[in-house]
Amino acid sequence: MAKVIPNLMTAEIDGGFAVFLIGMRINNFWKIHKWLPVFLAARRVLRELEAHRESGFLGYFGAGNHRLFLAVQYLTSFDHLESYARSKDHQHWPAWVAFNQRMGRNRQDVGIWHETYQVSADQYETLYSGMPPFGLGKVGRLIPAIGRRDSRGRILIYRESDEPAAVHNSIKQGRT
Repeated sequence: MAKVIPNLMTAEIDGGFAVFLIGMRINNFWKIHKWLPVFLAARRVLRELEAHRESGFLGYFGAGNHRLFLAVQYLTSFDHLESYARSKDHQHWPAWVAFNQRMGRNRQDVGIWHETYQVSADQYETLYSGMPPFGLGKVGRLIPAIGRRDSRGRILIYRESDEPAAVHNSIKQGRT
């Protein structure tokens, strides 16, 4: 288990990056033959990406419940993501073809989705408190959120002040 960092932290990463959200939703639990291959293929893809960092893959974290599964992936660029996804020499493309063949016209048993965001340098915010290295803080550099860094990212949300105390008061008052 990763050590919890009790301090207020932020993350930095050099240049821009891409965030790729991907997931599946089990709509019919009894049709295991439809959703289990999707789940297993996703695990194979993530293992492959972790083993081949030259693909631009920086890292990921996953979450889920009894019906919905999500992986948040970080990559150096959208171009790296697209190159990997379209490569017939890697796990994703054959899994995508197999999924489409298995589903046919019936798209009701298992749902899949993804969203991709290209993030420009310095156009993101991160804040961690009482957390082990997580998310962008795990794939980038985790640093103390002190001085200007304490409000750097939140300037994207709170334009009223550069003062960390004002930002913290806004959070306390529920203006998030």
